[in-house]
Amino acid sequence: MIGKKNIAFGFIYFVFTAALGPYMIVTEFDAVNEAQVLKQTKLSALQEIASNGYLDAELNPLNAQQLAQTNTGAVLALSASLNSRGRVDAIKSGPHAHGNLEAMLNILAGVVLCFLAVPIWFKKSISWIFIAGAILHSGIWYLAAVLQMPWAGAWLTGPLAVVGPILVLAGLAMIGIATIMGFRGELVRD
Repeated sequence: MIGKKNIAFGFIYFVFTAALGPYMIVTEFDAVNEAQVLKQTKLSALQEIASNGYLDAELNPLNAQQLAQTNTGAVLALSASLNSRGRVDAIKSGPHAHGNLEAMLNILAGVVLCFLAVPIWFKKSISWIFIAGAILHSGIWYLAAVLQMPWAGAWLTGPLAVVGPILVLAGLAMIGIATIMGFRGELVRD
């Protein structure tokens, strides 16, 4: 039955992409929390200097040096806090969100393919286009963001980055055309 592989692929792929949620919590949020605590500590020290009137640098050069050091520490801590969220955001916005969507699209496409009465070559093309689109879009993103493979990151920034999304869109268009051509309300075995 054409579509069965899309359903199986979709569920298995969904496990991998949905598992990124707990993965981010277990591995990445400790670093984010530590950076947040450091940022808050440094900003509190800067606020304390400002509220205690230590800003009179002209009268006391030591206060100016202390202010500069505290200010530098606060700026660096703020930068580290923002940078610590970068990896979480890269995983969350890329392979996690898009992978979940493309897994569900494969499941839905597989179910619809089971009910289409169109030429087999057309159904097989649609099936493989959906799988290839998911792998070449969110799958490459998964390799780049989660497994940090340099070649996958280069793929995402190069001209081939559009191949996966174009395949997903082509699959959607093709399954729409196939549905217009021959949707049956009962399951047809191939």
